[in-house]
Amino acid sequence: MNAMNAATPREEALDIVIAGGGMVGMTLGCGLADAGFRVALIDALPAAARTATRHDGRSSAIAEGSRRVLEGLGLWAAMAPEACPILDIRVSDARIGEPASSLFLHYDHRELAQDGEAAPPLGYIVENRVIREALVAAVQARPSLRHLAPASVTGFAAKPGRAEVELADGSRLAARLAIAADGRDSPLRTASGIRLAAWDYPQTGIVCTIAHELPHENVAHEHFLPSGPFAVLPMTDDAEGRHRSSIVWTERRERTAALLALEDAAFSAEMQRRFGMSLGRIALLGGRWAYPLRLQHAERYTGPRLALVGDAAHAIHPIAGQGLNLGLRDVAALAEALVDAKRLGLDIGEGEPLLCYERWRRVDNLLLMAATDLLNRLFSNDLAPVRLLRDLGLAAVNRAAPLKRTLMRHAMGLSGDMPRLARGEKL
Repeated sequence: MNAMNAATPREEALDIVIAGGGMVGMTLGCGLADAGFRVALIDALPAAARTATRHDGRSSAIAEGSRRVLEGLGLWAAMAPEACPILDIRVSDARIGEPASSLFLHYDHRELAQDGEAAPPLGYIVENRVIREALVAAVQARPSLRHLAPASVTGFAAKPGRAEVELADGSRLAARLAIAADGRDSPLRTASGIRLAAWDYPQTGIVCTIAHELPHENVAHEHFLPSGPFAVLPMTDDAEGRHRSSIVWTERRERTAALLALEDAAFSAEMQRRFGMSLGRIALLGGRWAYPLRLQHAERYTGPRLALVGDAAHAIHPIAGQGLNLGLRDVAALAEALVDAKRLGLDIGEGEPLLCYERWRRVDNLLLMAATDLLNRLFSNDLAPVRLLRDLGLAAVNRAAPLKRTLMRHAMGLSGDMPRLARGEKL
C-alpha cells in the first residue's frame, strides 16, 4: 500500500486532502474550506449511503464544548431541532434484575449556573443520521470543498513541498497536507507507516433505540452492570409522539450473538431487566447494531505532510460517550493551528503547525483513554469488596460539590486549554 507509481498527480491547486467522509472528516473539511483552504474530501461511501439509517443506527453524545465547535463552523443549526438536551446524568451500580445501589452519583446541570445565568445543558443526544445529513448538505454547499465519493486511498507519499495520495482508481492528488480522518482501520495511517498501540476488550457494544411509556425528563442514566455499562440516553420524541431513548449496552462478547438473535419482544425484555421500570414499559424501535470494542492509540499524530484526527488517531471505550467529542476537539485544534499558520505565511504541511497540534491533543486524549479504561475495568466485575469501594466512591464524589463541578466541566469539554471554537470564538 505504501508504494506509489510514477504517474503524474492530478494538476489541481489543493492545499489539503482529507481521507475519510465520516462525521469528523466532513466537519474538518467544512471548517478548513470556510477558512480559505482548497480542500478535497475523499469518501469511501456515496452521500446517500452516509445518510441511510441502516448505515449507522447509533446516536452520539455532543458535549457543550463540541456544540460550540459545530456552531462556530455554522453546522449546529441544522442539527439542533433534533438534538435532545441532557440536563441530568445519574450513575449507579447495579445487578441484573435488582434495584440500583442507593449509593449513586447525580450530575445536575443547574449546579454549573453562574452569576444568575442559566447553565447550559451537560450535552445533547443526536442521531448520527441527523448529524450526517446536516454535514453532507454542508459539504455539498461549499464550492471550495471537492467531495470525491465513492473513492478510497491506496497509497501515500511525502515529497518535498507536497503530499501525494493515491486513489483506488489509480489517480493521485497532490496537496500541501494530507489528513487521515478515515477511522480506526485508517488506510492513510497504514500507508504512512504509523503504528498503533491497541488491544481488544472482551466486550461488544450493542446499540439501539427504544420507545418508553414515561417521559425521560432529559435525564441520562448509566447503570454499571457486571458485564459493562448499560446507558439510557434521552432522545427527542419521534413524529408519532413516542418517547425515545438511545441504548448503549456493553455486553460480554461471548453473549452478544445469542442476544442479537432474540425476537424483538425477548430482546426488549432483556433490556427491561437491566434498566427496570423507571420509564415504564419499553419496546425496541428499529434495528440493532453491534460493534466490537477496542482501545487504540497511534504512536504519533503527525508525520511529514500528514496529520491524524478522530478514530484514525485514537479509539476509546464508549463508557463516557466521549468518542466523537474527542474527534471534534481534534478538529478544532488542528483547524486553529492550520489557520494561524496560514495567517503567518507558514508551511501548513510541516514544522510548528503540526507539532502544535500534536502537543495540544495528545495529552488530553491519553488522559481520557486511561480514565475510561480504568472505569471499565473497575466497574465491569462483580467482586463484593470492589463493589463496595466503588459505590462508596460514587457517593463521596456526589457529596463533594467542587469536585463534581470540575468533573462536569471536563466532561462538557469546558476545561483545560480549549481551542477558540470550543470557547465560542471564531476560528
